[in-house]
Amino acid sequence: MDLKKPNYVQARDLIKGKSVLVTAAAGAGIGFAAATRAAEEGARAIVISDIHEKRLATAVEKLRDDSGLAAVFGKVCNVAVEDDVRALVDYAEERLSGVDILINNAGLGTSKRLIEMEDEEWYRVIDVTLNGTMRMTRCMMKIMKARGQGGVIVNNASVLGWRAQQEQAHYAAAKAGVMALTRCAALEATEFNVRINAVAPSIVLHPMLRKSASQALLEELEAKEAYGRAAEAWEVANVMLFLASDYSSYMTGEIISVSSQRA
Repeated sequence: MDLKKPNYVQARDLIKGKSVLVTAAAGAGIGFAAATRAAEEGARAIVISDIHEKRLATAVEKLRDDSGLAAVFGKVCNVAVEDDVRALVDYAEERLSGVDILINNAGLGTSKRLIEMEDEEWYRVIDVTLNGTMRMTRCMMKIMKARGQGGVIVNNASVLGWRAQQEQAHYAAAKAGVMALTRCAALEATEFNVRINAVAPSIVLHPMLRKSASQALLEELEAKEAYGRAAEAWEVANVMLFLASDYSSYMTGEIISVSSQRA
């Protein structure tokens, strides 16, 4: 395999017969890639959510058509709103006859120097990226505990939870929080057989990043990668699906860096 131009990896039925809920999955980034890989890896049913209703409907139709899986459903949800979170989890539980795997992908990023940042922008990024992940995790943990059949939660963090980058204090703080949340929640969830892990990607050129970052910055970030390129969204999704599968049965509270950074 040419690691600078990798081929799409063949599916292996990693989660055959499992049901999956993915947040923020109606774009062209990691969320939709995770839902697509879930279908390819044998999921029996999938619910995807997003805040954009029209885009969500299009994504549901595309996922059904591309994967051939009829049991694909969509539900509008703003993870910054507790009532939305509860409604999404209730909907997914009903549609899927129980959620086996939750993939928390929802996050929000902007670029702003801390000295110029208003409280509102700080809180907005924290509320979606960290608090939204907490809300989904908390709600799903309660359901999985009551059901008594175990489950898996996979969170989307970032290497910025470990590494510094200018104009990303709010996003980095939120993602570091996701990492800590993952570790602590995982310890609590072991008593009812739920595993919780996270991925920490470096750079993935999804539309939100292209919108918030300059071309010069994107080129600088790609140059730091050993392969000289950003990750494809499906490459991150592959690691998410590994964490969602029984191949990672002894792993919980772990953060896996999906990165080739040299420095």
